[in-house]
Amino acid sequence: MIQAFRILGWLEGASFLILLFVAMPIKYMAGNPAVVKTMGPIHGFLFVGYVLFANFLAGELNWSGKTRIKAFFAAVLPFGTFWFEKKYLKNEAVAEKA
Repeated sequence: MIQAFRILGWLEGASFLILLFVAMPIKYMAGNPAVVKTMGPIHGFLFVGYVLFANFLAGELNWSGKTRIKAFFAAVLPFGTFWFEKKYLKNEAVAEKA
């Protein structure tokens, strides 16, 4: 289950970075909103999925309220999901395999 959340986190983080650093510059510098119209809904779907999965996983793994809030906050920061995965999910993944 943690592995699925890690994958979702990577997908959500990558879609956010593509939206911020590729789609938005194309929209505003080149005047072409097509990439934003494509990536926006994809990122939105992944974002909602990440937040819902984080909430579910927090209950399953008995995360503290502080860790749960950090997981939610990571979803709105560029590179946040990558940081959260590295800082909080490494130990959880090791414990799940044992």
